[in-house]
Amino acid sequence: MQTVREKTGNADGAVKRYPFRFSPLICFLLVLGVALCLVSFGLTTWYFTDFLKGNLSSPYEWLKYILLYGVSCAGAVLFLAMLIRSEYVLTAEKLRIRFGLIVSSYSLKSIRTVKHLRGSDKLAVYFERDKYMVIVVKPAWYEDFVKSLLERNPKIAFDFVTAEEEQNLRKK
Repeated sequence: MQTVREKTGNADGAVKRYPFRFSPLICFLLVLGVALCLVSFGLTTWYFTDFLKGNLSSPYEWLKYILLYGVSCAGAVLFLAMLIRSEYVLTAEKLRIRFGLIVSSYSLKSIRTVKHLRGSDKLAVYFERDKYMVIVVKPAWYEDFVKSLLERNPKIAFDFVTAEEEQNLRKK
């Protein structure tokens, strides 16, 4: 079971990590992707052993196997990284989003509002210039996530949006 991890002892204070909450379908698709990469690696190895018994002078055949091994390994690394290392990291000055190997960072000073959308039970973070993102963590961690954000930047506004208000916003 994944939990919120907190690392202390650095000059900035505590760094909090909140793992992504993937839906069962997304988890299944990521595991299926890893399995397909492993099957691809195995089939490539099987065909490569047959190739080694024949004519080894074709550069196109070598290139084909190099590409097949490269794509199989890169895909497996990408899918595994998404499963293992997808998280939100709160530091003293930044909100970092890690989605496997992809990392994006946002200044906490650019966050205007955090809204808990009660109708859909989601947490939305609104930035300057009308940008927003939906935070995908366990609903039990919403309170801790918001509290951690507000501790790092007290200027952030927090609001609850009822189901009726959420439907009105969607209509507009």
